[in-house]
Amino acid sequence: MTESTTLGFVMLCHTALHRAAEVARHWAERGCPVVIHVDARVKAWSYDTMKTELADLANVRFSERFACEWGTWGIVAATQAASEVMLADFPQVRHVYLASGSCMPLRPVRDLIAYLDARPRTDFIESVTTEEVGWTIGGLNMERFTLRFPFSWRTQRWLFDRYVALQRRVRFQRKIPKDVVPHLGSQWWCLTRQTLSAILQGPDRKLYDDYFRRVWIPDESYFQTLVRLVSSSVESRSLTLSKFDFQGKPHIFYDDHLQLLRRSDCFVARKIWPHANKLYRTFLTDDAEAQAGREPNPGKIDRLFAKAVERRVKGRPGLYMQSRFPNENFENGRTAAPYSVFHGFSEVFENFEMWLSKTTGSRVHGHLFAPDRVEFAGGEAIYNGALSDSPRLRDYNPRSFLTNLIWATRGERQCFQFGPADSQTLNPFIAMDANAQISVISGAWALPLWKSNRNFGDIRREAARLQKVESETLAVLRQSSTKARVRIWTLAEFVESPMEPLQTIVDEISPRSLRRLTEAPKMTDLTGFGQFLQNLRNQGMQPVLMGDFPAGDDPRPASASRGRPYLVK
Repeated sequence: MTESTTLGFVMLCHTALHRAAEVARHWAERGCPVVIHVDARVKAWSYDTMKTELADLANVRFSERFACEWGTWGIVAATQAASEVMLADFPQVRHVYLASGSCMPLRPVRDLIAYLDARPRTDFIESVTTEEVGWTIGGLNMERFTLRFPFSWRTQRWLFDRYVALQRRVRFQRKIPKDVVPHLGSQWWCLTRQTLSAILQGPDRKLYDDYFRRVWIPDESYFQTLVRLVSSSVESRSLTLSKFDFQGKPHIFYDDHLQLLRRSDCFVARKIWPHANKLYRTFLTDDAEAQAGREPNPGKIDRLFAKAVERRVKGRPGLYMQSRFPNENFENGRTAAPYSVFHGFSEVFENFEMWLSKTTGSRVHGHLFAPDRVEFAGGEAIYNGALSDSPRLRDYNPRSFLTNLIWATRGERQCFQFGPADSQTLNPFIAMDANAQISVISGAWALPLWKSNRNFGDIRREAARLQKVESETLAVLRQSSTKARVRIWTLAEFVESPMEPLQTIVDEISPRSLRRLTEAPKMTDLTGFGQFLQNLRNQGMQPVLMGDFPAGDDPRPASASRGRPYLVK
């Protein structure tokens, strides 16, 4: 026997037995006894093959097999059986390290032995009272100790949920054994012989076993609770690096996690992907990078795992993925970048799109949601992201059309025109988008009608329809829940003093330019527009969104507001 016999490993295996055998051989050949439990549900030929592979090692044992279904007593029974073999067959072992078949050593065995030899009476096991647990998933903390769980959560979920609900309804509660304070923690521990013997050979073991046999997920509470009754020195942490995602599922380590695992300074990690050949080649040798004396510090990589969880849950702003798409408001930002929407500007100004593009350096489109065609900048038929100008394709999923456009053009500000004649489906979506900057000249839609050579009766009906649509749009934009940056002017307010609102818009689109506007784009001639509005009134239609225009030939509106907008946000 070498000094390495002060440490023994118990391994719980249920899959990828060839990899588990490699790890067991690595530890055994370096003087550490290994006791292996193989799930009873594993086929006999796989079990026999593993035993044959390790038959040449005198310090490897196999324990009695139990069925180890998640959340059930079988995992604790398997741990007990293998630990009892370890204590009986290897009396020199001072610390027993519980590992799984998917575990892998990250540091030389001698480092772990030296670390434990310096702490001969210390038990390393995560053990936290139920009030302080923040990682449990499923809503059962204290109730896992006071209710009964005869049904499997995985294979009998319907019965499991209804039996729990029934016990809650009748207020059933099991009695917790005297002096027992329930604790929870990671399944993977490293206990001293003295502590493990006290738990497995104590006079009250049958009482504790009968109680925990009906506790939910007992492998996370049995040893974690009982160690508090018998141990004189507990460090509430695991020496095994084991990370979990937001659903409580363990992270799996692959070959590209090599440097990440090295940085953790931990002794053992799980779960390792069975096909991570590079990891197995690197760590199952005596040439693993020496880190003697360093304290295991999984916190060094916690930031990366937190970012990974956030990326998985939220994703990148404006990018939709399959795992989040069906869930409302699961996205991390509705769109990927800021963009601007202009209501009525192309009607008030001639060549407004060309002027805005030249002034701000942004990409300015026409009416992207026009009923007959998607008016991309430059009259393009296909745009970034293979977006088509077909209104039929756009209207199949207008939300995805807009989000894809913004995503595919990141780095270039997108601007587009909008009006009551366009498809209104996305109004609530855009209003709730913090990336949207919306500028509205209400009533500007009347200018094309005024200039059209249509029958006045048709014009009146169309004006009434468009006014109703725009009124509904403005109501959406004025809601208190609106997150977009919204500015609203009536047509009269805007044409009274257009330079101030145009300067504000340009400054928001390109804040770094600090360019002062010296002239506005050419405004359409409004001579006679006031009389047009009066004619609409005379025909029974009341135009209210344009502001106050005189009925004579003077095109100047009666408003004295000097272009100050209604500012939503």
